[in-house]
Amino acid sequence: MIGPIKSNEQYQSYLARIYDLMQSDIKPDSEEADELEVLSILVKEYENVHFPVPKPNPLEAIRFRLEQMGISEKELSEILGYRSRKSEILSGKRKLNLSMIRRLNEKLNIPAEILIQAY
Repeated sequence: MIGPIKSNEQYQSYLARIYDLMQSDIKPDSEEADELEVLSILVKEYENVHFPVPKPNPLEAIRFRLEQMGISEKELSEILGYRSRKSEILSGKRKLNLSMIRRLNEKLNIPAEILIQAY
């Protein structure tokens, strides 16, 4: 019977079962497909509680997103409004202001909760 994960051993067991299910040719809407979905939800919840992933630093998030989207630092200057601000921001000398956070959120789709963190 499937239930909430209460120990690391149970977590490892569920991971092994998920692996086995993913290696088999399961059909949609089958009992195995339902089991895989339920186990995945339980494992995700356990990992969120026991292995939380820290939020990235705002500057790291900006750099990552620029690279991911293929946007140059020159284009970032256009988003922020001033060329000098871009270098000051990326070097950590200047903090993001509210209008910059809004533009970065809108143009680069970086969550505002990442951009408003202290750094």
